[in-house]
Amino acid sequence: MSAEEVLQKLSQESPLTSTQLAQRLNCDHQKIVGSIKSLECLGDVISSKLETIKKWQLTQEGEMVAKDGSHEAIVFYLVPTAGIPQAELMKAAGSVGKVGFSKAMSAGWITLDKTAVPPLVRRKVESVQDTTQVNLAAICSQGGDVVAEKEKVELKKRKLVQEITEKIYILEKGSNFTTSITKAETDLTPEMISSGDWKNISFKPYNFDALGVSPDGGTLHPLLKVRSEYRQIFLEMGFTEMPTNNFVESSFWNFDSLFQPQQHPARDAHDTFFISDPSTTTLTNQEYVEKVSEIHSRGGFGSQGYGYDWKTEEAAKNLLRTHTTAVSARMLHKLAQQDVFTPQKYFSIDRVFRNETLDATHLAEFHQIEGVIVDYGLTLGDLIGVLYQFFQKLGIHQLRFKPAYNPYTEPSMEIFSYHAGLGKWVEIGNSGIFRPEMLLPMGLSKNVLYFYVNVILDLKCCYLWDNLRMCYISMLLLV
Repeated sequence: MSAEEVLQKLSQESPLTSTQLAQRLNCDHQKIVGSIKSLECLGDVISSKLETIKKWQLTQEGEMVAKDGSHEAIVFYLVPTAGIPQAELMKAAGSVGKVGFSKAMSAGWITLDKTAVPPLVRRKVESVQDTTQVNLAAICSQGGDVVAEKEKVELKKRKLVQEITEKIYILEKGSNFTTSITKAETDLTPEMISSGDWKNISFKPYNFDALGVSPDGGTLHPLLKVRSEYRQIFLEMGFTEMPTNNFVESSFWNFDSLFQPQQHPARDAHDTFFISDPSTTTLTNQEYVEKVSEIHSRGGFGSQGYGYDWKTEEAAKNLLRTHTTAVSARMLHKLAQQDVFTPQKYFSIDRVFRNETLDATHLAEFHQIEGVIVDYGLTLGDLIGVLYQFFQKLGIHQLRFKPAYNPYTEPSMEIFSYHAGLGKWVEIGNSGIFRPEMLLPMGLSKNVLYFYVNVILDLKCCYLWDNLRMCYISMLLLV
C-alpha cells in the first residue's frame, strides 16, 4: 500500500477516515497511518485531523458466547422437563457449568428441588431469551452504541467485552491536493546552480523554528565511571564504604599504626608530601600511642619489634596520605573499641599522593581501591576466594599470586593477571593478612584474622581504553 493509493481514494471520496481507508484498501490500519505521516510532510496536499474514539470489542470468550450462546442459556437447555441431578448437570455443562448455573439461578430460569432424592434441578420457565448472546452479536455487527450502557458494563464485568481506545485520522483534500507525488529537494547542489535546474525544482521549505541536534553534555569523567563500577561491585559483595574525605593525615596513622618503622624509606621527603603549615598535629588516645611505641621499640605480643627509639615528633608530622590503608587502620581501631565484636567488610576508593617523578607510568596523585574483611576463622584461602570473585566481576579470570613483603601484612601476596594485549602477566594489586603487631595494640583479639586487598587506579594509560577494565586493572595499577 502506497501514499499514491491513499490520494487516489481521497480524490474519489472526501472526507475519509483512516479506518475507512484501511477497509477500502484491505490493509492494516498502521500502514495507513504511516502513509498519512509521509503525505503530511509534502505540505498542504492533504488536511488531516486526529481524533480519539472509544469502541467496544468482544473478547475471545465473548466471541464464543456470541456464537454458541451464554453460559446460563447452555445450562438451561441442558435441564430436561423432568429435571436432572445437579452433579449430572454440572458434568454435562463442563467448563461453563459453574458460571452458567449461578447466572441461570439468579435470572430465575431454573430452581433446585431439594425435596427430591437426590435433589433435582428443574426449569422454572418454559423458554428463555438469551439477551447476553443477542447483545454481543449486536456489538459485534453494529458497534457498542446499539446496546444500553448498563448492559455493556455488565458484559465487561463478565469479561465478555472490552473497551478500547483507537486513534483515527479524518482526511480531506488540501489546498495543494494532487494525486501524483513529487519529492521536494532538500539541498541546493552546485550542479543545480550551474545547470540552472534549480529554477524549476521544488524545494522543501526550510523550518527556521526547528531545533538543532542537542550536543552531548553532562557525562561523567571516565575515571568516575570506573569508580562507580568498582563501588557497585563492592556493594554487591556486602562491603560498607569507609569515610575517606581526610586527605591530610598524621604520620602516626599513615605509617606508625601500620607497624611501618620510622626509618623506612617511604617516609623520606622524596617519597612523601609533608605539610609545612601546620607541620605537626597533636596525637590523641595516648594509651594506644604508647602501645604502638612499645611494639616498635621493644616488641611485644611475641614480636621482637624493630629495636629503635620511637619518636613522638616523627609520628606527629602531617602529610598527604600515601595510601588509604591509613583509613583502614582508623576503622579497625574504632572497631576494637566496641564492647561486642561484630564481623565487618569495609572498602574505600579515593585519592592518595606520593612524591613521584612524573613520567609515562607515574603521577603524584592517583586513586587507591582497598577492601578489608574482619571476622573469625579467616584464612589465606578465603583471601584468594574473595580476590577471584572481585576480579571476575570485572571480567578478569586469569589470576596468579606471588609471595611479597609489606610491613603491616604477613603473609602478603602480589596479584598478577594475564594481559592478552601485552601477551604477558602483569601486576594488578597487593594483598595480605594484617600482622599481629598492627592489630593487637589496638585491642583486637589475636583469634580474629584480617586481610586486605588494594589496587591502584589512575588514568596514565587512558589511550588504551579499547579494553577499559583490563587497562585499569593491569596497565594502570602501578605501585
